[in-house]
Amino acid sequence: MVAKINLTFLGTADQIPSASRNHSAILLDYAGEHILVDCGEGTQRQFRKANLNPGKVTRILITHWHADHVLGLAGLLHTMGSSGYNKTLYIYGPKWTKQYMRDLMKLFGIKLDFEVKVEEVSGKFLDLDDFYLEAAAMQHGIPTNAYNFVKKGQLRIDRAKLKKSKLPQGPLLKKLAEGKDISFKGKKYKAKSLTYKDDDVKVSFVLDTKNNEKIAKFAKGANVFVCESSFDDELEKKASEHLHLTSGQAARIAKKAKVEKLILTHLSMRYEHNTKLILSQAKKVFKNVEVAKDLDVINVC
Repeated sequence: MVAKINLTFLGTADQIPSASRNHSAILLDYAGEHILVDCGEGTQRQFRKANLNPGKVTRILITHWHADHVLGLAGLLHTMGSSGYNKTLYIYGPKWTKQYMRDLMKLFGIKLDFEVKVEEVSGKFLDLDDFYLEAAAMQHGIPTNAYNFVKKGQLRIDRAKLKKSKLPQGPLLKKLAEGKDISFKGKKYKAKSLTYKDDDVKVSFVLDTKNNEKIAKFAKGANVFVCESSFDDELEKKASEHLHLTSGQAARIAKKAKVEKLILTHLSMRYEHNTKLILSQAKKVFKNVEVAKDLDVINVC
């Protein structure tokens, strides 16, 4: 069975939350991995509203250390510590993350019975059998990362070709699935002639940055591109001054990067009752786009 990638938007507001939008937090679920991207104030309650268990989080990706992206972290760690969490928790972030984590633990008197490993990351920083994570520096006044989650394409047996080959079920097929050539009844079968490789599946997260050339390159070819959209196009100057993106800029980046789907998040409270403005501006440039709402669930694949 092929493991699915699901995104749950726990918070979609910018620095000021609204009645319907919590501070930034996105959960990516894949094959036993529960990766939290940012942990704004109130994230724990959002987990409960989504009927999710915060005690299952395996990794936390911190984009930057502005309050609206990390104020929920201390409370989440307290809850995990008092709920019997017994795994190693990995926390990744930009420069100064190790120091800020030490300060946070000291400030709130957090003492945990489980191990927390903190890493300051850039480039490809985690490479497992079936997926990898990478980071790229963005421009937001303080050290800030964007992140890619990439599920590696897996080698699959071509069932139609297998049927024609008349190879039996059993250990031989396991070797084929590992990319190994096999022999049966004196005949050799090359793995490359009976198998194919799935495409990679890529999810890109770009939260809080001014418009810059790095974004499209980093998100290139993403199946899902999650991007901040703090302002509408009429406020492009203000967006630049505050080191943020507009909806139109996000759409142009998506088009340049040739992504499949764009999801806009991190909306200013000024659009609480007018998200159609953000959406319509983006759609003029890039058609496959939607504006995320709190507790939305997106099935990537």
